[in-house]
Amino acid sequence: MKVVIVGGGAGGISTASNLRKLDEEVEIVVLTRDNQVSYSPCAIPYVLSDRIHSFDDIVMRTVDDYKAKNIDVMLETEVTGVDSAKKQITYSKNGVVQTMNYDKLVLATGGSPFVPPMKGVDLDGVFKIRTLDDGKQVKEWAENCKSALVTGAGLIGIEIAYAFKKMGLKVTLCEMLPQIVPRSLDPDMAKILTDYLIEEGIDVVLGQPITELKGEDGKVKKAVFEDGTEADADMVILATGVRAELNLAKMAGCDCGRWAILVNDRMATTVPDVYAVGDCVESYSAILRSNTVSQLGTTAVRQAKTLAQTLAGKRSRFNPVLNSMVSKVGKLEFGAVGLTRSFAQQNSIKAVVGKVEALTRARYYPNAKPMNVKVICDADGTIIGCQIIAEERVAERIDTMTLAITQELTCFELSNMEFAYAPPVSMVTDPLVIAVEEVSKKFN
Repeated sequence: MKVVIVGGGAGGISTASNLRKLDEEVEIVVLTRDNQVSYSPCAIPYVLSDRIHSFDDIVMRTVDDYKAKNIDVMLETEVTGVDSAKKQITYSKNGVVQTMNYDKLVLATGGSPFVPPMKGVDLDGVFKIRTLDDGKQVKEWAENCKSALVTGAGLIGIEIAYAFKKMGLKVTLCEMLPQIVPRSLDPDMAKILTDYLIEEGIDVVLGQPITELKGEDGKVKKAVFEDGTEADADMVILATGVRAELNLAKMAGCDCGRWAILVNDRMATTVPDVYAVGDCVESYSAILRSNTVSQLGTTAVRQAKTLAQTLAGKRSRFNPVLNSMVSKVGKLEFGAVGLTRSFAQQNSIKAVVGKVEALTRARYYPNAKPMNVKVICDADGTIIGCQIIAEERVAERIDTMTLAITQELTCFELSNMEFAYAPPVSMVTDPLVIAVEEVSKKFN
């Protein structure tokens, strides 16, 4: 059997690696437009801020490493066509167009950065950050700049803005919506993070779309907002999200949904012997019971493991998603899982909320840090969301709440669960328990 994988990101390369572990005989070919494979795009902001020394440090495997596993990785190769009837792809490498047959095809084409419709996006100094080369170009350009503007205040936008501040630049972070991280945080929790960024010296502009980028001698110099105000910008980062790449899926005849490729829980598309994983597919929401997007590296890797099991003829299914996330900017960690209160209300779910400020350690233990916890339940008390901001120990509590939501626990059940305790690492009553107890008071 020959498995051809289009895309060398987390979804594609993880499918190849996991499939090889399960089947030593299957022929595996990975084609990618990139000139590197198996690196972490999520780490790029931390290289910019010098928390990670070099871009080389975030490359985890080479082509030779995969060759040793009998996986053929073809770099700088553009797949231009799919004929699912003939089970054949067309690709271009070094200007030469060729075809390749397959028994099973995996589309791991990811997403393309969204470019807002504004004047001046073609000026020099305007960047998108998606690949390792993008990161290198940004770092090189930033070394000759005094000011930078990041448009889009999602996870990557915030992390890059902070990295530029650490590089000594005057930084403006702007978001057309009235808050930062709108997919994961409610406005009150987002304000905690916004206030921290401002304290760190970053100018935050909310609710103001950019209408134009102005330049001199072909290089960007200023950004103009909707209200007419301007911000200095020797460079601009478009961190405005990604859109699934669907061209090849449509060529193959795959059904697509509102956002991306439709797949079942074994990662199969609607076309026989064509599968898809990663940012280019729609996932199923565990809470809303409908399709959603989950453009996270963790999601792509879990999908890849499911697909590898499927291709190896084993039983496996990809579970519905909750989109749990965590990030760190400066000294502040923030994480979320499930629905925000705002998103629950938009979907006609009555949200009952508890929000508390506790401590990360016993109050008498040195260096105990404030921890803000917000828990969202539905009308029956079932937990459907959680958001946490603190200087430490956020990730493990987000993981705990991910498990609680997956198991459809209520706030009453979680408040009676056993949690570990020691003064250096927690309060005797965990902040999660304090938060769900606060929610419980709002029920009879």
